[in-house]
Amino acid sequence: ATGSPVAECVEYFQSWRYTDVHNGCADAVSVTVEYTHGQWAPCRVIEPGGWATFAGYGTDGNYVTGLHTCDPATPS
Repeated sequence: ATGSPVAECVEYFQSWRYTDVHNGCADAVSVTVEYTHGQWAPCRVIEPGGWATFAGYGTDGNYVTGLHTCDPATPS
């Protein structure tokens, strides 16, 4: 289950191999990535100014459609 959209200070940059997420906020954020094909993505805590790497869109065009808040303590 995904939460609400993340704040505008959290951005993602996608390529075919990796999706890098940057936290430009003043506080740590818990983020997961939503994909076109509904692929599962982990919940990662990103410290202020920090980065996290998720899967890219690959050869089948499984693009990132958005970032959402999540609870890192909840097993999926």
